[in-house]
Amino acid sequence: AFVLNIGDEVIVETDQGLGFGTVKVTPVEYESRSSDRPLKKIHRLANEKDIRQRNNNIADEKKAHAYCLECIKELGLKMNLFSVEKSFDGNKYTFFFTSDGRVDFRQLVKMLVKHLGARIEMRQVGIRNQAKMCGGVGRCGRELCCAAFLDKFEPVSIRMAKEQSLSLNPTKISGQCGRLMCCLTYEYATYQSLKKKLPNIGKSVRTVSGKGKVIRHNAICNRVTVRLEGGMEIETAVNQLKKD
Repeated sequence: AFVLNIGDEVIVETDQGLGFGTVKVTPVEYESRSSDRPLKKIHRLANEKDIRQRNNNIADEKKAHAYCLECIKELGLKMNLFSVEKSFDGNKYTFFFTSDGRVDFRQLVKMLVKHLGARIEMRQVGIRNQAKMCGGVGRCGRELCCAAFLDKFEPVSIRMAKEQSLSLNPTKISGQCGRLMCCLTYEYATYQSLKKKLPNIGKSVRTVSGKGKVIRHNAICNRVTVRLEGGMEIETAVNQLKKD
């Protein structure tokens, strides 16, 4: 047994064999499993040899990335290579790319195998997975949710933005991946629940200032904007609307 602290470098078990990792959370005991996925083992603390191997792998990944880009250009393939990972034991390279369609990369793989002398895997991923792997900072100023804690992507629709009365300007509701921001799902159910207590858009209501129609909701504050018969707009609390 060995003691682990935050920042310790360790050799861990992965789906692809042994890997090099860094401790981000100290070990804790807990009774129930929060996931059905099997827990991976930590084999040992990394030694100087392991650290040298990791550094060599990083250098080899950069060289492989540059060479693959040259091959892609030479073959005229329509693909966006954005990451290369070399297994810790050095027997395999995985090339991650995005593309609008299917790519025939058989000739590319032959060139890579001949040059690198290792097993090659080409993995096409979606644009959201690219953002998750590359990471970054969102418009909120925090690390991208997909890179920080999201395990899987939930469906996001423009209706969620409408329900929350957000601007439908694509540049304001899209993430770095160019797709609708994942955080649009976080408060969607809350807005749906709150809006059930509000009069529908277009409904005729009576206010202290006269009759009018509801044109906007402020669900968080439990208020609505009403356009009066004379054309003036007022915002009022729902409990201040008069009953017919």
